[in-house]
Amino acid sequence: MHRLAIVSTAILLVVQVVPAPAADSPWAGRTVLVTGANRGLGLELARQLTAAGATVIGTAREPAEARELAALGARVEPLDVTDPAGVAELARRLDGVKLDALLNNAGYFGHRGPVAELDPEVARQEYEINALGPLRVTQALLPNLRLGTTRLVMNMSSGLGSLANAGRGGSAGYRASKAALNMLTVVLAAELKDEGFVCVAMSPGWVRTDMGGTGASLAPAESVAGILAVLGGLGPEDTGRFLNHDGAELPW
Repeated sequence: MHRLAIVSTAILLVVQVVPAPAADSPWAGRTVLVTGANRGLGLELARQLTAAGATVIGTAREPAEARELAALGARVEPLDVTDPAGVAELARRLDGVKLDALLNNAGYFGHRGPVAELDPEVARQEYEINALGPLRVTQALLPNLRLGTTRLVMNMSSGLGSLANAGRGGSAGYRASKAALNMLTVVLAAELKDEGFVCVAMSPGWVRTDMGGTGASLAPAESVAGILAVLGGLGPEDTGRFLNHDGAELPW
């Protein structure tokens, strides 16, 4: 009898520490596509979404190198957001696949100095990846999003894309590309609102990634946890907003 009592107590203790089921998450059962998901914020988005019960489709320019993404159980798709043919091929492979959310995360920060030192070709690449990339991908996957339930489009922006906060100067190409992305978000929100889409621009904050550097104030896990909490609570009335990772409204 003693032995049975001890075993029963142990089982009870195990049950008490089991985490809440993924069904409690707003992401459970959703299908989410994340661009640039092989590292940094994209990989962390894929990791936390998978843990929350979502089905993740993650894109990478070099899928063979996206080992951590594949290890999560995500579907890995090749994609260079600057390549129209590649974007069209992604849409072909996903024909008929329901998407509940598109997280346009892929980004590039090419120059941090003053305008006088900015190579226009670097600025062009920043614009191609940060603004035209999300445009191409969103256009191509609208049929998939229309099959989904939440119809959410998140464009990963930056506080540096705010015109109101541009007084310090520097990083003009990156800032301009993110400001353009913000405008795209507003226009998408206006055009797709009647179809029940929620389109938002999101700033992740200053994060310790390859882009943010080691001196940044936020860990990727902290930033992404905030982003997903904010996105998971959005409704139709939120479409067109520019939000920080903690849910605060940012100035355009």
